[in-house]
Amino acid sequence: MPDAICYAQVTVTLPLSGPYTYRVPENLRPHAAVGSRVLVPFGRRTVTGYITAFAPPHKKMRIKEIIDTLDPCPLFTPEMVPLFQWIADYYIAPMGDVIKTALPGGLNVVDQQVVTLTDSGKTACADALLPEPEQSLLTQLASASAPLKQLVEEETPFSRSLINTLENKGWVAITRELSTARTRAKMETIAEAAFGPYPQKGLTEKREHLIDFLRVHGPTARADLNRKLPSAKSTLAPMVAMGLIHLSENRVERSPLGEEIVPDSPPALTTEQQTVVTTVSKQLSCGYATFLLKGVTGSGKTEVYMRLVEETLQAGKTAVVLVPEIALIAQTDRRFKARFGDRIAVLHSGLSDGERYDQWIKIAEKKVSVVIGARSAIFAPLSNIGLIVVDEEHDGSYKQESGLRYNARDLAAVRARMEGAVVLLGSATPSIQSAWNAETGKFKEVLLTKRVNKKPMPEIEVVDLKKFKDLPGIHTFLTPRLVEAMTQTLNRDEQVLLFLNRRGFSGAPICAHCGEPLKCRHCDVSMTFHKGVNAFRCHICGYFEPAKTHCRICNGHKIKLLGSGTEKVEEAVKDLFPQKVVARMDQDTTARRGSLLQILKGVREKKVDIVVGTQMIAKGHDFPDITLVGVICADTALNLPDFRAGERTFQILAQVAGRAGRGDKPGRVILQTYVPDHFTIGCAVNHDAEAFYTQETSFRRALAYPPFTRIILLRIADKNREKCRTASQKLSGLLWERRPGNGIAIMGPAEAPLTRAMSRYRWQILLKGDSPSAMKKMATEALAAFHKEGGFSGISISVDVDPYALG
Repeated sequence: MPDAICYAQVTVTLPLSGPYTYRVPENLRPHAAVGSRVLVPFGRRTVTGYITAFAPPHKKMRIKEIIDTLDPCPLFTPEMVPLFQWIADYYIAPMGDVIKTALPGGLNVVDQQVVTLTDSGKTACADALLPEPEQSLLTQLASASAPLKQLVEEETPFSRSLINTLENKGWVAITRELSTARTRAKMETIAEAAFGPYPQKGLTEKREHLIDFLRVHGPTARADLNRKLPSAKSTLAPMVAMGLIHLSENRVERSPLGEEIVPDSPPALTTEQQTVVTTVSKQLSCGYATFLLKGVTGSGKTEVYMRLVEETLQAGKTAVVLVPEIALIAQTDRRFKARFGDRIAVLHSGLSDGERYDQWIKIAEKKVSVVIGARSAIFAPLSNIGLIVVDEEHDGSYKQESGLRYNARDLAAVRARMEGAVVLLGSATPSIQSAWNAETGKFKEVLLTKRVNKKPMPEIEVVDLKKFKDLPGIHTFLTPRLVEAMTQTLNRDEQVLLFLNRRGFSGAPICAHCGEPLKCRHCDVSMTFHKGVNAFRCHICGYFEPAKTHCRICNGHKIKLLGSGTEKVEEAVKDLFPQKVVARMDQDTTARRGSLLQILKGVREKKVDIVVGTQMIAKGHDFPDITLVGVICADTALNLPDFRAGERTFQILAQVAGRAGRGDKPGRVILQTYVPDHFTIGCAVNHDAEAFYTQETSFRRALAYPPFTRIILLRIADKNREKCRTASQKLSGLLWERRPGNGIAIMGPAEAPLTRAMSRYRWQILLKGDSPSAMKKMATEALAAFHKEGGFSGISISVDVDPYALG
């Protein structure tokens, strides 16, 4: 940064518009750059901010100084600032929230008010005549100081007035303390022998042994030194004081890439693959374009991605590869590491904060050229991006459903356009939105219509579950036809995959006396019984009750476990095939670090005969010995109150069917359903994506749903049902007052399909129209007026532009 420029525009990580102008002290100017994380005074607080530009203030004013810079290099590139600004505008979010979402978690340093017990408070605490609330608070603080926010927001909160009263009495003190960022560079101490002759005095045998070791082995980490030379723990400090050993601090990378991978050799491309690679690679030197790669399952899309990444690197550019599931990243980074070695970094939520920070710094320092990750990897601080790949572009996992509700697939196109890069969206079942963009010429379409080595698509057999509803026990969901097919497959020493997109043992527990469903105390949903932990759990908020619970309506103690989940299927399969190894792959079994990789390795090495799982086994995995896929129930999501229910069902069925027959042996699919004549099921059975697209777009056009209109969903939530309803009606009125003509439809307010979640009632308003800018302007102005008028403290309003789900 030039010394002449001494004013920085800083965006703070608070829900405020910003940016704010700060003076850069002379001693910090060599370290300050766009993207630098800095510590700044903000009112009476000290908070984290990020430099987004250098410019003097617009008017004469008192300017505060930046306190410090916090990282060895900027955390994002100057080219990413316009991207952050675009996101803030499009998704109606503060710039600080955008940057906070983009960067690794745990970075932000803030000060907080801390309540501490004083000496006079300790004396007062012994008074048995104190009112109970005062006694309770003083007793809690006697064990440890506590943040003020925690005290007033915990489950049994203390009132702010009570805390102020005790402060006025001098029994507690409220001070501001700077919190420490959870995430920082990991450092290790390095010991190195000084040059020169040994001194005449003070060098014992152990000390001489230590310095000899360092002169032979060179600089050594203190931890390694203590392990190899136990005497170093007592001799190192005196040697440092004598100047015979120098200590220094080195940054240590926490690598998530795991075991070494044997380098691979690229296979020969099919004619279709070569055509796609040639077509897309020509665009790399011509600037921005978006390609939609429609490739059937098993057609070799990943090899196409790797060839294009190689072309990109040869052109001196960098690449980002997005995959929807952490389960897929394990397979993808393994293949990319075999091809590109240590030139790759990974970014996803499965990493620890420290690992993600180290990967981020490695990218920012330009030590890697390829980034592989889930949706958050779209924010990777790469420079000179040439290619962005979005694998399984249709997948809903690319949409963030909390906080800043961005869609990484859409941001891939925005970032590529800003940086002159090429985007490749790949899928066997493209989203309706992307298929429409290809049809209208916004995207360029490239095709892979055949599987590698001309392997046939699996044959799909439909089983009508209505015919088996009266069978006893497990045969209502493991039908005789499916069991017969499993037996034949296992007898041939081949593997079986069973798919059910519902985890747990029983998803519909009801009271055996009155028939009332067992619902969560905090959400308007039924709990799920998990046999492994012998408890009922809510999949929305995490609340659980022990298995020996009772009905809250009639107090009955007998709960019937209706419905099936992956846990029940796993148990039934183990009973049917006791000699076979069964693995379950869902959120419950993959929560522990390393467990997902262990399951995938077991399937890949044929140590597992039958794998049971949810959607995380349906996408992208390549297991050549899986020749039978059994879909336990194909229509679990088909009747949800959402216009995308049919699209999601078709996509997941097509994807899971594609796991069968990817090796040399043909595959088949047993698809069980209660609605065998449904159009979506028929299209999946016939592998007919074109027929589904034609029917679905006709339905969307008739009802004015995307891609023919745009949607903004406003969700209002509060702990009080009536207050929530009143607030939503108020906001609706403000929207109607600002509605520009007839181009925008305002639907609602109405209760959300999930009427209560995490103890908060939910209402929603849906905006539909052709002009996103007009809709955002109307929503922004209405929200500003709503907050300005006041009267609804505690109400939360979330804004979801282009929502993926309407529940």
